[in-house]
Amino acid sequence: MSRPVSWLFRAGELAAEAGLALRDAKRSYRTLPRETWQRMRTDAFGADPSGWRLHRVRNSPHFVDGSFRNPVATRRLAYAHTPLALMRTKLAADPNRRAPAAAVPVHRLLPMELATPPASGLRLTWLGHATVLAELDGVRVLFDPVWSERCSPFDWIGPKRLHPVPLPLAELGPVDVVVISHDHYDHLDMPTVRTLAAGDAVFAVPLGVGAHLEHWGVSPRRIVDLDWWESAELDGLRLTATPARHYCSRGPRPSGRFLWSSWVVEGKRHRLFHSGDSGYFPGFAEIGRRFGPFDATMMQVGAYSEHWPEVHLTPEEAVQAHRDLGGDVMLPVHWGTFDLAPHPWEEPAERVVAAAQDAGVTLALPRPGRPFEPAAPPTAKPWWRPVAAAPSGADLLVPDGLTRGSTTVPDTPAALTAAPARPDAPLAEARPTADRSPGQSPGQSPAQDGEVPLF
Repeated sequence: MSRPVSWLFRAGELAAEAGLALRDAKRSYRTLPRETWQRMRTDAFGADPSGWRLHRVRNSPHFVDGSFRNPVATRRLAYAHTPLALMRTKLAADPNRRAPAAAVPVHRLLPMELATPPASGLRLTWLGHATVLAELDGVRVLFDPVWSERCSPFDWIGPKRLHPVPLPLAELGPVDVVVISHDHYDHLDMPTVRTLAAGDAVFAVPLGVGAHLEHWGVSPRRIVDLDWWESAELDGLRLTATPARHYCSRGPRPSGRFLWSSWVVEGKRHRLFHSGDSGYFPGFAEIGRRFGPFDATMMQVGAYSEHWPEVHLTPEEAVQAHRDLGGDVMLPVHWGTFDLAPHPWEEPAERVVAAAQDAGVTLALPRPGRPFEPAAPPTAKPWWRPVAAAPSGADLLVPDGLTRGSTTVPDTPAALTAAPARPDAPLAEARPTADRSPGQSPGQSPAQDGEVPLF
């Protein structure tokens, strides 16, 4: 008589089998004839670079052996994690904590709030995830605009919004420049791009990504494709594509012909940095030396995991990168809007508050849709706590609001269970610490391999 097999073990076996099937399917996509692939392609997958755009891609110093390379050795999926390990992580996580337990208190942004120019010349409005409207020295710049309900090539499947957009796209008003960091669906949204294409905005994108925009109807005369360290003068601003530690992937057929980047935007009086998606690397210090200091940085703090530690920043790494850049005020982005990783919904905010206080960094943590001027950042209040799901077996306490300059961090939801904070254990040695020198890199991996979800 055979021994009983636990349901958890069997689930892991099934997940591993599914992962192998997916791997074989992805291999078959690579060998599909071009005509067959074109018939299968959806518009949302975009288009491959061709003509002069492909020529620029192939002649980039960062394009090696048929694909773009990161500035340091990077694995998309690290530590040789298998589909079984990913399944174990998902099963171990509390699914109720990956989304808010109540409606997120979004600030319903009204056009009149943006009608008057900012007194300081710089105003930022976080619209959710990585989408930020920056009003910079009289120019309106929109970073990574995503208005769709799902970040997916399809409208019926994929990560769905956890809160509504603070205002309809039709009420946003004119935009001068649209900046795209890379082509993942939570940063480059086809329906949003098509709507913005009806206006007069110029689109600044990394090399290759302009092919997607042109495929969706944006005039090539309004697309500026830039390699790392290249700059363009647009509407009185200088925009520079700067390195990031990430990757691109938009369809089931992998392509290495699309670059990813962070961005520096310089006006007559102010300077901004947007991280896009990135793992931690010494390039932040180099960007700071070349272009800093910055009035504000917009730093990715969410969707991290021990399974892909080299392509996304943890909150602690984001704070260290902000310091490397010479940033004044830090706006945490890329959290709270989509469920893209196993960590609890509110954890990025809790961890970034603790890390910023330890490092003496000024945070701006407005509710989605609430404009603010970095010259007078709003008082940091934990607006997310009343709607965060409590850990299993604990009631969520809602302490009074945080104040700038406070010396202690109120109890986090994790602390209510008397358990230690949730660091990514394998990252303990790689995570930056307060005494790390700005140019020092965490542990680097020897290869660029593995797969990771498209988000």
